[in-house]
Parts: sequence; structure tokens; C-alpha cells
Amino acid sequence: MLTQLSINNYALINQLSIDFSSGLSIITGETGAGKSILLGALGLVLGNRADLSSLKDTTNKCIVEAKVVLTNYNLQDFFNEVDLDYEAETIIRREILPSGKSRAFVNDTPVTLAVLNQLRSKLIDVHSQHQTIELSDNLFQFSILDALAKNAPRIASYKRGFVQLTKLKKELSVLKEQQKEANLQYEYNLHLFKELEEAKIKVDEQEDLEERLEKLNNIEAIKLNLSEALEITVNEEIGIQNLLNTLENRLSKIAAFSKEYQNLSERITSVKIELDDIVSELEDANENVDFNPNEAEEINDRLQLLYNLQKKHTVSNNKELLLVFNDLSEKVGAVESADEVINEKQIEIDDVSVKLDKVAELISNARTKSIPKLNKELHVLLTDLGMENARFSIKINPTRSYFANGKDELEFLFSANKGGSFGELKKVASGGELSRIMLSVKTILSENTQLPTIIFDEIDTGVSGEVSNKIAAIMQKMSNNMQVIAITHLPQIAAKGSSHYKVYKKEVKGVTTTNLKLLTTEERIKEIAEMLSGKDISDSALIHAKELLNL
Repeated sequence: MLTQLSINNYALINQLSIDFSSGLSIITGETGAGKSILLGALGLVLGNRADLSSLKDTTNKCIVEAKVVLTNYNLQDFFNEVDLDYEAETIIRREILPSGKSRAFVNDTPVTLAVLNQLRSKLIDVHSQHQTIELSDNLFQFSILDALAKNAPRIASYKRGFVQLTKLKKELSVLKEQQKEANLQYEYNLHLFKELEEAKIKVDEQEDLEERLEKLNNIEAIKLNLSEALEITVNEEIGIQNLLNTLENRLSKIAAFSKEYQNLSERITSVKIELDDIVSELEDANENVDFNPNEAEEINDRLQLLYNLQKKHTVSNNKELLLVFNDLSEKVGAVESADEVINEKQIEIDDVSVKLDKVAELISNARTKSIPKLNKELHVLLTDLGMENARFSIKINPTRSYFANGKDELEFLFSANKGGSFGELKKVASGGELSRIMLSVKTILSENTQLPTIIFDEIDTGVSGEVSNKIAAIMQKMSNNMQVIAITHLPQIAAKGSSHYKVYKKEVKGVTTTNLKLLTTEERIKEIAEMLSGKDISDSALIHAKELLNL
């Protein structure tokens, strides 16, 4: 419920702060006094776009602040969703700086206009005579029926499933597109994969092969040098082994005479042991040196295969070649397993669809059952508003398609005259009829939803005195369930308010400003009398005004 609206430096308003109460509040004033400015300021604080033209004084910032009481409206979850601190008495503030920059705050926390608009939809419904076009909007028509059908929890459940289904369908579409693209490359990738698979590549293979080939290509030099090395070490006359044996023998004879000689003897023995090992390995190496032309050819062929594969895949070694192999394996495997993945995704979609169908059926059944009740309530309300021949043809048509609010299509047709044919509201209803239909619809919505505040902006335009009494009575009834603020030019409606505010202009030193004040009982009598007879208030108008006010 809106409890206070403060406006600074907006349009024709210097500074204004007004408190609102529950029940039916009335706002009146002469044409051009600034009633639309009030709505503009309220719209601004609730998320409407703004520019520098909103500033009365372009050198100072414009501030509009609304205080709302949220008790009993179950908005804690919403505040949690948008990461805001919930306060039973919440303050919404909008600022427009001289630079044109706009800022918005909820309980002093900065918010985006998107969040502000979401909050607006849960707080205040501003309805003017120009907004009756909503009646022809299919989603709005559904909202009327769903409110009466108490479908809110079912639709919330459906929407969660609908979001999941949409997500899964998108994922399936991506998978199929990926499969399509992969299939185009599959045969080529498979060929490359099998080629590498058959090659049976090992990480260190290339280095080993190149070393073996190097030996084979230099086999004669290796054989010659190994033979000569053995000759040098084992020759009976000048071989290193014989010389070391002689040396070891000489030092062993004097080793006992001192530690110095003993150490030298031991070192020579150690050298002799190492040389014996070297000789043994030289003999093995010499015996194993054998040129095999077939082996050289095989190694050459293998290396050439590796070189060709590396060049083909623009890599420099086997390690990188194995990475290519793994990548091709994944691509080939993805195509070969794609059908299975797609089938699994389709099963998920089918499962969600079955659950969604059940919820959609519950929604549809509840809507169908609510149609007679909606027809009856609209007929009663419109009869009171002078449209006793008004009739509606409302039909629910279940479909196989998934929409954001269910699987139904809605046919919402209207006939204003007895025996007349049904047609779309916007085509067959006049402006005055649309206003009365909208008022009836809002009345029904007020009894079946928890919207805190509704504002009617001259919805009574073009109606007679008798009908205006009915409109006033309906607004009074609505105000039992919610806060109703009505901007009106009809005295019959103005007299029904529990609070009455007047918008007026005042000129000070050549500067015109818009003001708003809460009227006292005497001021209210005078205002309603003026609405009845004009500026020159007659005694009869004053008497009539008191009668309307039950004074």
C-alpha cells in the first residue's frame, strides 16, 4: 500500500509530500492543474524512463520517493530473488541528475529499472481510460481467468517446467547441429584416425629409431674402431691390460711399507677392475656389430612414415602426433556416440513434457470451470453499470503447443447488444464500454489477487450520473480489499472517497507550480459543489454536495 509520495524538482512541482491512507482516496482538480504530473512522478519512481525534461530546475537533481507498506503481500521471496533487503515499510527512490543520469534505490540499495518494474507489477496497478487496450491482449485475458481459477501456483509450477523444457530443447538443437557438422567431417576424420591408429605411435620411438639407423649407417667405422680399441687393451706385448697387471704387481710389493703405497696400489687395482669391465663390454659390442640391410630398410621406412604423418598434421614430434590422435579419437567417438547422447536428451525432454502436460491439463480444467463464474460476475457488474445486454463468449481451446502460461488458446469475444453477434473487444466495444468492462475486470481481479494498490485515472470519462454512482459503489467495494486511488472529474465518485485530495496550480512571482493538498470537510464540500455547478457555486450545489457526502 502506498503511504507517502514525496516529489522534489519534477515538472511543475518544486517540493511536495503527501500521505495516503487505505480505502478509497480521491484526487480532483481542474483540467491542466497537474493530475497527470502526479502520475508521471509516480511512474518515474516505479521505473518509467526519464530525461532532463523531467527536471523543473535543470541545475538541481530531481528526487521522487515512494513509501509503501508490504505487510500481508508475501513479497519476501521476491526480495530474496532480486537480492534486496525486505522491509515491511519499504522506500523506493528515483533520482535524475542534471547530467541526465538516472539512479534508483530500494531501501537505499541501488537497483536497475528492470528490478523496479518487476516490483511495480507487484505493488501498484495504474489504469487510465487509454489503457483499455489491455482488454484485447490475450495474456491479460488469461490473467483474468487464471485469477478466478486460482491458477497462480499451478502456473508457477508450469513455468518452472517450461523453462526447463525450453532449455532441454535448445540443448537438443545444439547437439543435432553439432552432429550435423561433425558428420560432414566424419569420414575424413575417421580415415585420419585409423591411419594414426594403425601406425601405433610411441612417444620416444623416433629418437630410438634415429639412433639405431645412425649405427647401421656407420657400421664399418664402428667395427674398425671397436677392433682397434680391443687390440690396444688386450695385446700381449703392449696392451693396457698387461701394463696394468705389471703396475699392480710392482705396487703390491711395496704396499705394506706405507699407507701412501697402499693407497696407490688400491687405486691401480680399482682402475684394472674398471678396465676389465670395459674390455668385456667392448668384446660384446664387437661381437654384436653386424650390418643387416633389411633392418636398415625397415627403420628407414618406419621413420619416413613418422615424418610424413608429422608433416601431414603439421606437428614436429610424436608427442604432438599423439595429441592429434586423441583429438581425432574424440571427434570420431562423438559422432559415433551422438545418437545415444541425442536419444538420452530426447528422453529427458519427453519426461519433462509428460509432467508439464499434466500441469497444463490442471490449468486448462481450472480455466474451463471458471468461465461460467467469470461470465456471471461480469454480467452482474456490467448490468449495474448500464450494460445489461453485454455478453461474453469465452472458450478455452487446448492445443499441443507449449506456451509460457500453459497449452491453451483463449477466445474472448464480446457483444454489447441483445441479439448482436460476438466480436473482438477492440472492434465491437466503444470507449465508454471498454472503460466499464475494465472496471468490472479490475473489480474481479481485486477480489482474487493480492495487489496492494490500484489507481484509476479518469476511468469514468463519458459516463452518466447514474452510472457514476455505480462506479463509485464498485470502487468503494474494491477498497475493502485494497487501496484504491481514483482521479476523477465526477462529483458522485469524489463524494465516496474516504480521503479527498485536490491538485491545483499556484503562481508566485510569475512562476507556476503544481500543488496537492488533503481537503478538510468544509473544503471538500466546496470542491464537490464546484464540480457540480462550476466556479460560481450556488446554494443548491452546496446542499447537493452535502447530500452526496451524507452530511
